[in-house]
Amino acid sequence: MYPEGLHYTKEHEWIKLEGDRGRVGITHFAQSQLGDVVFVELPKVGKPLRQMEAFGVVESVKAVSDLFCPVTGQVVETNSTLESKPEQINSDPYGKGWMIVVKIAEPKELRNLMTAEKYKAYLAAEGH
Repeated sequence: MYPEGLHYTKEHEWIKLEGDRGRVGITHFAQSQLGDVVFVELPKVGKPLRQMEAFGVVESVKAVSDLFCPVTGQVVETNSTLESKPEQINSDPYGKGWMIVVKIAEPKELRNLMTAEKYKAYLAAEGH
């Protein structure tokens, strides 16, 4: 449910390192809390982001939530498939439901994030 090798935020985003880039999405927990995702708004390619800055919005039948970037960097790719198939966020949050790819500017910021084990402990401590 929470793949090893990813880095997790307390806001329930994940980032997967791919060289000097990071692929970003929301966790299984986040999508399950949201319910059926009906819309996602993602940034344009080229947009600079700071660590934990909002980069977009995900809208579900239950709520509208901001998305936060796990690291400082620049958007180099967005998952345009989500415009027509936002439900992929629910069905495959770590695969087809990815949201953006960021060229990482500050790799040391990854130390501020949690491993899968620490994220699971965080969820348990929060009563989830």
